[in-house]
Parts: sequence; structure tokens; C-alpha cells
Amino acid sequence: MEPSDAALVARVLDGDREAFSVLVDRHYDGCARYARRALGNRSDAEDALQEVFLRAYRALPRYRERDAFRAWLFRILVNRCRTIGLARAHRASRFVRDDLALDSASIPSHESGADERDELQRAIDTLDPLLREAVLLKHGEGLDYEEMSRITGVSISALKMRVKRGVDAIRPRLEAIRR
Repeated sequence: MEPSDAALVARVLDGDREAFSVLVDRHYDGCARYARRALGNRSDAEDALQEVFLRAYRALPRYRERDAFRAWLFRILVNRCRTIGLARAHRASRFVRDDLALDSASIPSHESGADERDELQRAIDTLDPLLREAVLLKHGEGLDYEEMSRITGVSISALKMRVKRGVDAIRPRLEAIRR
């Protein structure tokens, strides 16, 4: 039987660095999936993951067993993705000049061979960051609203509204994919 996350954390705190590797291996795929979807590209996601696991390692003494380790780790991940997204938006806005206008040629088009997953990601990328975050936590990671609330610090009713608005916003694109 594999040790629980709490048991692994206790081992790490007792000096067993290999126990942290087990935690990383156990949670890496879910964190990577969320980061790629939330940030929209692999490079930013990998940067976020490195930072998240480093921050988690340093913060382990503050981890409390009453918290689910996955939820605690995702709280760090969500916050890091928010920070990267805001920094990216800030950098982009600094370099936009008045004579540069967004035209239809700069918007990714639906390629005839693109699969549904790529189109879904493009639809998700169009969402407001807070809606994207809620949709990905609910439908991408399968979290319940209570767990989402603990991760984000947002009320359950607000999260339900964000998920609904996000799904409503991408529904037309999803329906077009299925036709």
C-alpha cells in the first residue's frame, strides 16, 4: 500500500527528500494539465510548475494535515498561474502601440485538420481568466465546488456562476465542433 500524502509530507519534514519526489510524481500530471490549460502554452506551464513545486517544498512546514495535500498544492498552483497570467497581460499591454490594430488575420483560425481538443483549448483561451480558472478546476480537474472554494478563496455561489458563465461563453464553439 502506498503511503498517504500526509505520511509523505511527514517524511519530507524528517529529512527524506525522496518522499518529496514521490509527491511530485503523484501530483505532477494533474498540475501540468491545469497549468497548460490555464496559461495556454507549454513553456509558461513548465515555468509555473517548477516554481509551484519549489514553493510547495519550502512551504511544507506550514502544511496542515487537515488540508488535503492536493487542494493545498492546487492553491499554490492557481495563485502562480494567476500571477503569470497577469504579468503576461501587463507585458503585452506595455508593448501595444496605437497604430497596431488587432485584425482577423491575427486570430487563430480553425484549421481543417484540428481536432476537438485543440478547438476546445482555443475556446477556453478566450475566456476571462477567472472564468477559465473556474471551468478548468470544475470540468478539467473534476473538483467539487467546496474544494474549489478552498483553493481559490471564492464563495461556492460565485464559483458556480463563473462555471456557468464560462460554459455558456464557450458552448457555441463547442457545438460548432460537434457538427
